[in-house]
Amino acid sequence: MTWQTQSGVFEAGDVTLQSGSVLRNARLSWKTHGTLSPTKDNVIVYPTSYSARHPDLEWLIGPDGILDPTRWFIVICDMFGNGLSSSPSNTQDYPTLVTIHDNVTVQREALRALFGIERVACVYGWSMGALQAYHWAALFPDAVERIVVNCGVACTSIHNQVFLRGLMATLEAAPEHIGNGRFTQEPRAALRAFGRIYAGWALSQDFYRARLHLSDGPVGNLGAPDLEFFLRRDWEQRFGARPAADLYAQLMTWDAADISANSLYDGDLEKALRAIKARVLLMPGETDLYFRVADNANELAVLARAELKPIPSIWGHRAGNPVVNATDTAFIKDAVRTLLAQE
Repeated sequence: MTWQTQSGVFEAGDVTLQSGSVLRNARLSWKTHGTLSPTKDNVIVYPTSYSARHPDLEWLIGPDGILDPTRWFIVICDMFGNGLSSSPSNTQDYPTLVTIHDNVTVQREALRALFGIERVACVYGWSMGALQAYHWAALFPDAVERIVVNCGVACTSIHNQVFLRGLMATLEAAPEHIGNGRFTQEPRAALRAFGRIYAGWALSQDFYRARLHLSDGPVGNLGAPDLEFFLRRDWEQRFGARPAADLYAQLMTWDAADISANSLYDGDLEKALRAIKARVLLMPGETDLYFRVADNANELAVLARAELKPIPSIWGHRAGNPVVNATDTAFIKDAVRTLLAQE
């Protein structure tokens, strides 16, 4: 079965960022799936995650998938720094910090300009996409009906920042690094180390104990013949295919994520959470090392309309993006479709 798709680039012009810096000739890449209803009441915004581009995330879209394009008009927004939207790799004088706030502000402007959309039925996000979903609900409380926070939080935790700053330091240690997350050429050795560090965090200890990275592990594994092959194929090659400056820029964005870090809330996280009017589905992975169930439980106590539904999985952070994991996909699909059916 096929459905309508569109893609393009929104030219936002010069955008003044939270930092006061200006992102010159800002460009936001996007793709849609499905048809916008006459009343424009079927919009799902689907922001991208760390280093991902929209083709990487389309696997869950389909009539039998997590997001049904025969019912919903799904707008995938490529986050700044991912190489398709404005990024260090394609933009001269790209600012040091482009925040989640900066991203979602331009996303909302794009939806208005391109499609005349003022209100969205849902924002669905995994990982850094979940950070963006949370920002949508806090910054535009009257314009968002629901959000899915799939492995994400309202404010990046200190423990998560320790991980992120370790990755930044790995890139900064490269001889090719010339400061401020920029490089004379791609730092291949540093990117190799970067990928291997990431492999230890994105999947849980239980995942590796169960040998799910190996082809001779339980059914539903990642299919590697041995650990070294897995590290090269799934992690070194994945991050080696992205410009280091883009990876660094998005680490900065992730590190600074906080729905209260703006003039609306002046750093008062509880105030920002209480301002959210949308229905909120908090869906952490039970073994996620980045975004812990306890973080979402603390947020749940403040949110007006929210449900906490942890993904019962040993796949760590990747439980929320289960491309080859049918069990976790079914869990997410059921939870999301239940939320979307609620008024």
